[in-house]
Amino acid sequence: MSFTSRWGDVYLAAGARAVSVCGDFLAATTLALVLQGAGHGGLAISGLMVAASLPLALLVPVAGRIADRVDSRRVLVVAGFGQALVCLVLAGTDHPVAIIGLVALLACGLAIVQPTLSALLPDMVAERDLAKASGIYQTAGVLGMMVAPALAGVLVGQMGPRLPLLIDAASYLALVVAGLALRTRRHHRGGSVTAAQVPYRVRDDRTLSIMIGVLAASVAAMSSINVLMVFLVRDTLGASTTVYGLVEAAWTAGMLVGTVVFARLPRRLMTVRAVLLTVVVSGVPLLLGASVSVAPWLIPLWIIGGMGNGGTNVLVMVIVASRAPSRSRGRAFAALGSTVQAAGLLGLAAAGPLVDRFDPRVLVASAATLSLIIAVTCLMVVRRETPQPTVDPERVRDSVGA
Repeated sequence: MSFTSRWGDVYLAAGARAVSVCGDFLAATTLALVLQGAGHGGLAISGLMVAASLPLALLVPVAGRIADRVDSRRVLVVAGFGQALVCLVLAGTDHPVAIIGLVALLACGLAIVQPTLSALLPDMVAERDLAKASGIYQTAGVLGMMVAPALAGVLVGQMGPRLPLLIDAASYLALVVAGLALRTRRHHRGGSVTAAQVPYRVRDDRTLSIMIGVLAASVAAMSSINVLMVFLVRDTLGASTTVYGLVEAAWTAGMLVGTVVFARLPRRLMTVRAVLLTVVVSGVPLLLGASVSVAPWLIPLWIIGGMGNGGTNVLVMVIVASRAPSRSRGRAFAALGSTVQAAGLLGLAAAGPLVDRFDPRVLVASAATLSLIIAVTCLMVVRRETPQPTVDPERVRDSVGA
């Protein structure tokens, strides 16, 4: 039975992702500025960062089961309304403890929405179009990420914090619109086996487990380097805040390019070994960046590193969607997200105390080297991948029109 890709659904889901990601970063940047402007110190800011990340790591069992058991339309509509309501409350809150608690609630919604949308995307397109759809989806997220910090800075500076948070509340309604408008839905009514009865664990797929482990190491390294970069650029290299902003923007710009380029790769080249190679491509510029004498040299290096990062995102989505059974994709994407978020938190937690004791150059080089060693070692371990079926017999049955 043939399956025609629903590109309207892909663009609608990508648009919802762009708006909601922009809203997520808009809220995070706005609230960090609010706490800093009110005189709260690093503890409050770090608490905000932890509140925004920890639920994504802790809720993986719940989020994965919801994505696989519950109608995707219901998940997107309920979560979108819930997150919009939390943002409305945030707009009228100024106590740091209340802000951190509400941000944690927002992150709970995100923990459920992310695997639901990721598991839904492969059901929108035929296998041959999965890479292109993944590229569109990832590009939308990067664009939302690029716009948000600048938008938050302008809005907070000109209008105060309330308007950005109200805009953020409206952005979550994009999920509601997407949930109602998407023709593709995931639900598992009928049949003799339900999603809850399908035994699936990511760790049973050795190759996929290795890939996720390398991703975790890479994310931990990059998270720690994100903290270290302000000290490397501003203190060690003596650059201005403008140069620091350009360096940070260069990585995101590279991600955008990498997402577009890698989405065009032939499907046969999208392997776990390719993912490990893109991790190496991301890590080498970080290692070289620790040795530069002037900050502007970081810009081309960060563009290259970001391209590898963007390619990794596209390849990972295609590979997880291909290797995980259709009925278990929600759990697979939730496990991936949980591992990456936990690694990111570990990197953030490690960087803070270390930067006060060691040279930022040494720390950046050490983090990049560790990530590269793990990636290269795993490249030698992954000799070949388990063959996967080119046609998922459950794709059409699990993807139904509204």
